[in-house]
Amino acid sequence: MTIRTSTTTIAVSLAMFVAGHDFLRAADSPASNQDWPAFRGAGGMGISSAKNLPTEWSTDKNIAWKVALPGAGASSPVVFGDRIYLTAYSGFFVPGQDGKKDDLKRHLIALKRTDGTKVWDQAVPAKLPEEDRIRDHGFAANTPAVDSSGIYVFFGKTGVFCFGHDGRQKWQADVGSKTHGWGTSSSPVIHGNLLFINASVESESLIALDRSTGKEIWRASGIRESWNTPVVVTAKSGRKELIVSMQGKVLAFDPASGKSLWTCNTDIGWYMVPSIVAADGIVYCLGGRSGVAALAVRTGGSGNVTESHRLWTSIKGSNVSSPVYWNGYLYWAHESGIANCAKADTGEIVYQKRLERAEQVYSSALLADGKIYYLSREGRTFVVAAKPEFEQLAMNDLNDRSIFNGSPAVDGNRLLIRSDRFLYCIGK
Repeated sequence: MTIRTSTTTIAVSLAMFVAGHDFLRAADSPASNQDWPAFRGAGGMGISSAKNLPTEWSTDKNIAWKVALPGAGASSPVVFGDRIYLTAYSGFFVPGQDGKKDDLKRHLIALKRTDGTKVWDQAVPAKLPEEDRIRDHGFAANTPAVDSSGIYVFFGKTGVFCFGHDGRQKWQADVGSKTHGWGTSSSPVIHGNLLFINASVESESLIALDRSTGKEIWRASGIRESWNTPVVVTAKSGRKELIVSMQGKVLAFDPASGKSLWTCNTDIGWYMVPSIVAADGIVYCLGGRSGVAALAVRTGGSGNVTESHRLWTSIKGSNVSSPVYWNGYLYWAHESGIANCAKADTGEIVYQKRLERAEQVYSSALLADGKIYYLSREGRTFVVAAKPEFEQLAMNDLNDRSIFNGSPAVDGNRLLIRSDRFLYCIGK
């Protein structure tokens, strides 16, 4: 693994420009606890402090609004200020539609939180050649990240983009030109003045960009078979560590310089998709289809810490969806539709329960107000009590004859769930 340091518009209508400036006057501040500004929320742990989120809904109950999307996608919505931002793709490989690769576009869409009204839609033509097909989730699986300065989106080999809240493109950065049959899915991560991009598919790299300009600050190479979104955690010493998993290893970097801090062998022989969660200076990692599928590692080490800092491994894990940590336990749904609870200190499984009528689960767990939300690809959300005894509180069906791959997001005391066809706002 090596690190190198480098040195390196879309016009919108006047109405969009004015709308963007109105937004900035209202929201030019850090993310609040009413915001959900990135994949799995602020910090990327999949946990919200929101209260009174809905527990029960259906196609005609507790739906605040529902809007049709310009295309399909497996990304998740993000929330900032009075806006919701979401990506989608159109023109090619959209389920149920004809199309050709020359027409493939990725969209960044801005919606009003109040009623889902579209504020603007920026369509970015794909940089070709692209894959003939992307298995399971299509061409828009990367969730945006947002702050008061703008919205950051990762469109694979087409590049990383920053858009202002008025819809104007501010910059674009190239992070590699490779593609993959599983597509690209890692989401941007904002940390201070930097934007982290896991470009394992595009260039086998973890890249830090200047958030203001898109200029590359540092790059760590050798990041292979890695589809997860990095997280920034704090070790017991107070040191910040940028963590990402790849085939066979968990890696920690200094966020500012890209210097390698430590590595840990996982004994997982597969590609790595679930994102890491952390608590009390320990990171928890799931991945793989067979054999070892989970582990815990204490942060704060140096060099290869497999012998000194790896706390446990387990054959129970997940190949797709990310877990949540709560009160000493890990909770997650296996892609086969089985809900899991494990002791965080040992990895011992407390329960495994099949979620009835959950054929597949790709979205990551969401925890809020003592409840865990698991969304199946068929549009059924299972609400489970966040405790080490399995208790299903509700099963809610939104089946719109589409596919639900994105993870639920929190919008105040409401939920946002997207399918390949619609974005739903769930709540009163």
